[in-house]
Amino acid sequence: MTSPRVRLILASFLMLFLELVLIRWLGANVVHLGYFTNFVLLGSFLGIGLGFLRAGRRSTPAPWPALVLATVVGVVYIFPLGMNRQDSSVLFFTSLEVSGPPMWVSLPILFVAVAAILVGPAELAAREFKKLPNLTAYRLDLLGSLLGVLAFAGMSFIGANAATWGFVVAVAWFVLVGPRPPILVATSITTFAAIMALQLAAPGVIWSPYSKLSLESVQDGTLIYSNSIPHQRMFSADDELARSPQYRLPYERLVDGPVGDVLIIGAGSGSDVSIALEHGASSVTAVEIDPRLLQLGRTMHPDRPYDDPRVRTVVDDGRAFLERTDQTFDLILFALPDSLTLVNGGGGVRLESYLFTSEALEAAKARLNDGGGFAMYNYYREDWLVDRLAATSRQVFGHEPCVDRIGGPIGEAVLATSSSSANQMCGSERQSITADAPTPVTDDAPFVYVQNKSIPAFYLIAIAAIILLSTALVRLFSGGRLAFSPYRDLFFMGAAFLLLETKSVTTFALLFGTTWLVNAIVFAGILLTVLLAVEITARVRTPRLPVVYSLLGVALAVAYLVPNAWILGLPVGPRALVACAIAFAPIFFANIAFAKRFADSSSSTDAFAINILGAMVGGCMEYLALITGYRALIIIVGLLYFGAFLLRPGDRKTTVPMTTTGP
Repeated sequence: MTSPRVRLILASFLMLFLELVLIRWLGANVVHLGYFTNFVLLGSFLGIGLGFLRAGRRSTPAPWPALVLATVVGVVYIFPLGMNRQDSSVLFFTSLEVSGPPMWVSLPILFVAVAAILVGPAELAAREFKKLPNLTAYRLDLLGSLLGVLAFAGMSFIGANAATWGFVVAVAWFVLVGPRPPILVATSITTFAAIMALQLAAPGVIWSPYSKLSLESVQDGTLIYSNSIPHQRMFSADDELARSPQYRLPYERLVDGPVGDVLIIGAGSGSDVSIALEHGASSVTAVEIDPRLLQLGRTMHPDRPYDDPRVRTVVDDGRAFLERTDQTFDLILFALPDSLTLVNGGGGVRLESYLFTSEALEAAKARLNDGGGFAMYNYYREDWLVDRLAATSRQVFGHEPCVDRIGGPIGEAVLATSSSSANQMCGSERQSITADAPTPVTDDAPFVYVQNKSIPAFYLIAIAAIILLSTALVRLFSGGRLAFSPYRDLFFMGAAFLLLETKSVTTFALLFGTTWLVNAIVFAGILLTVLLAVEITARVRTPRLPVVYSLLGVALAVAYLVPNAWILGLPVGPRALVACAIAFAPIFFANIAFAKRFADSSSSTDAFAINILGAMVGGCMEYLALITGYRALIIIVGLLYFGAFLLRPGDRKTTVPMTTTGP
């Protein structure tokens, strides 16, 4: 393969595809890393930046990234690893204890390892970058990245496994490096593919679009592990476990029974559905975000509840279903909805985060029949989380809920209420909400599992370590001669764009659900918007930079002023149009500005590297949302772009014509 254009597309495809593979695979195999996969994303940004820096200063590609990849996969596969939890201010839904260093040490180590891996494909892309006009190279890079997103999304749709991902990575890498590198590189690629094949051979492993699932037969049913963490149990409604307080209290707290129409959010493999049928439900709507869990329930649950004609299954995000449905119910249950997984691109948002906000409970209340009941139950781990959820229920329903703290080492509790206090019957030992209960969370800051509006200490330590390591590595890879000053504005642009992307991802997760499909569509939409901006810049005369930045400022102001609640109230079709216009307009104008600036860069590899390193810093700044909420990130984005405008080296009245940048 000799064409620089084709090689650049393939290398960019590999960069994005490998980044997504590492996020999914490491999150599934390093216990508790699923809560911190954003650090894998940050490591990818650093690796891409370092790869571009190295390509501008070394004559041959680095021989070690593939070996690091094989080593990381081998170590993770052979020696069980985990994030050691040591901070109760952030909740992790697992009782597993793992050995090893604390998270603020483990996260930087994984961060550096991921960066070392991504140096490989990034350097291969950068070497082709230098052979082409700046905008042409950037357009091809975007095209390859888009293909990487679509390929990974397609594999998620068909349920492809880790071995398939490894095969794609190994083939793409081998095609790019060819016979030129030492035998060590080819050997490490083969080792990587072989280890991924071993992962496929692991008995009972099922890859869903969200996690790695595995099964274990236990005395009272089948235990389902998600990302190596005990997650769900399939058991019969006749089993003793079905008569435990958390499963029967939601029905006993209603005065009028039996229940009629029941909605179960987090239906999983079907045990909660089976119990609802046992309690006399005339119909059950079972909502589950993970299609593989639903499939396991269909084929393996001892009661086969999903075969019952009274049951309707829906594969969707629970909050999205509540917003879209017109059906009303006699009882709505949030049945142990803890995903163990972050929304990709939203460092503090888990798949179920938008289910526990004040607005979400308002939506649930609106779907209740007169006198209908609402309940949620789980192993909450901390009393403060029970208090927060109870306080949210009190705020929304207007009266005290029934709070049953069943106890145990992991905080089992049931919260039940009704649209009418007269139809609510609490136990004789009703438990109150403590006076210092954390405040309810909102859609703007859905961090239900973070106790206070602050950035937890281990996050701060890990971020500080990452920034220090990144600074040292950048100096090493640039030989201390990084031409940063000419591209300071591109650094600011990178930081701003990452925050803008994060805001878009979290907004679409709220408006349309936290499903993998929504996430993939959003990332594809962002890349298409960027590609459109670059194409327009290359083909037509665009306004001067001050005008473009002014349009960007207007678009950011609109995004800030239009509330998500208003968009959420629109029908799905208009909601999609308005959401796309508001979210993608700033991205479009921001990339018009970037394309105009990047086209004039004297060193495309340095300019691109500095922009990517800025994006990494922007990823660290994302955690400010834990304090400010996501809406305020738009102000930070605006300030960063204003800084980029002030630092621009100069404005030009024309753009690079198509004859110099086109195919």
